[in-house]
Amino acid sequence: MKNFVVKTIANAAALAAAIWLLKGITLRGETTAAKALTLLGVALVFGLVNFLVKPVVKLLSFPLFILTLGLITLVINALMLLLTSWLADRLHLAFHVAGFGSALVGGVIISIVAWAMHMILPDEKD
Repeated sequence: MKNFVVKTIANAAALAAAIWLLKGITLRGETTAAKALTLLGVALVFGLVNFLVKPVVKLLSFPLFILTLGLITLVINALMLLLTSWLADRLHLAFHVAGFGSALVGGVIISIVAWAMHMILPDEKD
């Protein structure tokens, strides 16, 4: 359970960084509390997408992974972010990614910040 909370906090921080740095990724809310709750909801959706969908996509794209020396991972991360945006819209969460370019750069930012957060935050092994 602690690992789930840590990953959700790391995802929320990574998404917040991408929203702050990119104009193409937006999060709307009436108040700061509403924005924070929306961010947590989007982090949960993003975590579920990464847990359920991403492994299947990575498995199916394994030949492309070899061919591109791993650069296809950037595209997969962008597609996962676009899928999160689509699901957030269906769940009436005020989160939107404007297009593939924003998703590509946002995926890089999210990967870097999430990695850094996982290094800082404790997990179940601690």
